Amino acid sequence: MTVSLAMRCDQCAMSLPGGCTSRGVCGKDPDLNSLQEALIYGLKGTAAYYYHALEHGYKDSEIDEFLAKALYTTLTNVNFNKEHFIQFILEAGKIHLKAMELLDKAYVETYGQPKPTEVPTGTEEGHGILVTGHSYKAIYELLKQIKEKGLENEINVYTHSEMLPAHSYPVLKGFGNLCCNWGGSWVYQLKEFSQFPGPIVGTSNCVQEPLPTYADRMFTVSVAGLENAKHINDFDFSPVIKKALETKKLEKRENGKIVTGFHHTNVLPLMDKVIDLIHEGKIRHVFVIGGCDLPNSKMSYYEELTSLVPKDSIILSAACAKFRYNAKDYGYIEGIPRFMDFGQCNNVYSIIVLAAELSKRLGKDLNQLPVSIVLSWMEQKAVGILYTLLYLGIRGIYIGPVLPQFFTSNIAEEFVKRFDLRLVSDPKSDLKQMLSKGITVGN
Repeated sequence: MTVSLAMRCDQCAMSLPGGCTSRGVCGKDPDLNSLQEALIYGLKGTAAYYYHALEHGYKDSEIDEFLAKALYTTLTNVNFNKEHFIQFILEAGKIHLKAMELLDKAYVETYGQPKPTEVPTGTEEGHGILVTGHSYKAIYELLKQIKEKGLENEINVYTHSEMLPAHSYPVLKGFGNLCCNWGGSWVYQLKEFSQFPGPIVGTSNCVQEPLPTYADRMFTVSVAGLENAKHINDFDFSPVIKKALETKKLEKRENGKIVTGFHHTNVLPLMDKVIDLIHEGKIRHVFVIGGCDLPNSKMSYYEELTSLVPKDSIILSAACAKFRYNAKDYGYIEGIPRFMDFGQCNNVYSIIVLAAELSKRLGKDLNQLPVSIVLSWMEQKAVGILYTLLYLGIRGIYIGPVLPQFFTSNIAEEFVKRFDLRLVSDPKSDLKQMLSKGITVGN
């Protein structure tokens, strides 16, 4: 793994004109700068999950204290010890896991335990509002306000991208007008939003500046904001509801269905059977394939890999890259679904819980098991997830489609050496290597 990175640090008054690019006046070198940026990006990911937990009234003092301490250590002339920053990154992984756990608790206690759910991808007759992003609080408030206005039979609410798993939570599913999922990941939103006739609500990250074709129908709420969109304050969706009644109605259209809503609470009861099937050789391998989607031709790797995974293996997935491969019929292995979508990127937490349980019941370290992890990354939440997996001691993780550009060559090589981190290459050769892992599991 090699990366070309020019250092640019301009965070203090000692910075050279245009920033320090080869070595800081303070003594910081590019590798230290790389580690500091790597830490900061992971903290941004943690902040995203923690913010959504805070939206629901869930707080944690350990997360608060670590975010403050870790950010402080990146200030000018505080810490020049590279090993300290590697340990900070691993600690950031621990805290990121805690944030995911807290958010999962917030969601389950607020909206009920999710259940595997078939979600229609067609349309229903009537006005429609499309919700994208990650905030279940936003979609809940919207659905509640539509109901309070007595408009449930006139306005349907559609999910987009990472809002898909909203359909699996009992409280949200209880609103009869939460009807369908529209489109795929954020990558295609300019086209997909142009085709949607009603208002669109961006609730978190993964929003792009709207095209003129729908700018007058684009709204943002909470942390999201766009120059050419109206912002909703205090979750008052009256302007969105009013706009929906002014826009063209959708016609009923049948389309396929996609399944979401797998969660550790509904998969753990299947664990005994899964283990029996592993011992019997009927489940050969478990693949964790998930992460962010991005507009890069190399993302075809993940589509091809999922198509090559042998039929005696299962795939666990989460986050928006799954829209590249979640519509296929993967079938079952004696009643166990071969493809399980756990939902948003933060729902990797459920997969971690299941992996720990599998390791415990088989009496083997996870690195010895027939489990392979293949991640795609786009932004900082995925970086935080990677740090969590490294903190947990998981080795041999495949990441792609490109290596983080905030790693210098030296830091990239250090991560490869310490954690056996691997950049995805050819799906067929990578798959062969993955399938050779964990072959000692048996009776």
